[in-house]
Amino acid sequence: MSIISSVARPFAAALLICAAGGATRAGTMDREGGMAMAITSNKFSSGAPIPAPYTCDGADKAPPLAWSGAPQGTKSFVLIVDDPDAPDPKAPKMTWVHWVLYDLPPSASALPEGAASRDLPRGTREGRNDWKRTGYGGPCPPVGRHRYFFKLYALDAELGDLGEATKAKVEGAMKGHVLAHAELMGTYERSH
Repeated sequence: MSIISSVARPFAAALLICAAGGATRAGTMDREGGMAMAITSNKFSSGAPIPAPYTCDGADKAPPLAWSGAPQGTKSFVLIVDDPDAPDPKAPKMTWVHWVLYDLPPSASALPEGAASRDLPRGTREGRNDWKRTGYGGPCPPVGRHRYFFKLYALDAELGDLGEATKAKVEGAMKGHVLAHAELMGTYERSH
């Protein structure tokens, strides 16, 4: 492969992704310039506003999510949803955790709209969010437009029972086990 084609291929792939509506697809690029693992929602595209039904101003239900491209050797997935702009995007002081799921089985490739404990794939474990409970808690920013990251990790192991699993505890347990990572970012600002 020539130097020109090795440089042009990833650029051309990125153009094709954009031209094909790739804004709805967020993920990682592999070494060949193609998409590796990706996470998407059919309710909002990457970088776009999250619709009100998935926030505290609506039904506060989880948006539907789908993923693809997990690498060989994936034994489980972790999903963490957080907001690094809390409480004010102009002066963030903390990252607010909205949802923590771990030990999602490698056969899983989606979560339905409004996914609650009963809807999770068998074997999935739930961690605690910053409301000190399990389950999804939607965007509810006190001021400004916040960013919400839906972060999916493919692991080469199951984490097992971590007890009162916080985001920090799950992230600590996954160190050295991450095979791939993909993100979908949505935004939300409340109208007051």
